[in-house]
Amino acid sequence: MEGWGPMEGWRTDERLGTADVAAATGYSVQQVRDLEAQGVIAPAPRAANGYRRFSALHVRDLSAYRDLAAAVGPVPARRTMRVIRTAPRDEAAALVGSLHAGLVREREEALAARDALLAIRAEAGSEAGSEAEPPERDAMTITELSGALGVRASTLRFWERSGLLAPERVATRAGSARRYPLGAIREARIVAALRSAGYRIPDVRRAVAALRGLHGAEEPLDALEARVGAIAERTLALLRAGTVLGAIIGEGPRRG
Repeated sequence: MEGWGPMEGWRTDERLGTADVAAATGYSVQQVRDLEAQGVIAPAPRAANGYRRFSALHVRDLSAYRDLAAAVGPVPARRTMRVIRTAPRDEAAALVGSLHAGLVREREEALAARDALLAIRAEAGSEAGSEAEPPERDAMTITELSGALGVRASTLRFWERSGLLAPERVATRAGSARRYPLGAIREARIVAALRSAGYRIPDVRRAVAALRGLHGAEEPLDALEARVGAIAERTLALLRAGTVLGAIIGEGPRRG
């Protein structure tokens, strides 16, 4: 079992007490008991005196769970550790694969949102150097916004139906009309920038959702850079856990 620091010097058939496992993994004694009860690790056999007798494999699995929880969160991590012990091999492998795919999607969303912000900044810099700068407005009509973006009003309505824009509705004599406040104008510019760069509607929708999630951030671009870095660390944690997850899937009888 070389390569697993906590297991170094231990045989897989060696029986360890709960305190030994806690010391090796950094969890408390109660946490070790709780994680066993939640199915994160396999049930430990009991000695004649009723005490749990763990093995180095329990230490291995708890160490992997720590990385897995850092990668995808404690709740999905606990579910994954339970499922891969009992599910058919193909389902267990697919579950682990879906965790990797989820992190890839998160990274793509963050990168798309970052590209949109950079495009908007470049556009703003270009406008600042032009002779005729557009006037500052608190809101725009659909006609004004379509003209400012160089797209048709029908395109803005399509983006709205696709969940990319959320204009306000104001009462008029004819019924109601769309009104785009500053936030909606900003999102429309981002959507236009991403669409012109070749992003598909689902990708744009995820990018817009990522930007909406930054509400309140003083510097959205810095926040996105930090998110990309955090996703990289989470991906590395998932890769560290992956060897053990694969071993668990390969251990024991499987159905199907």
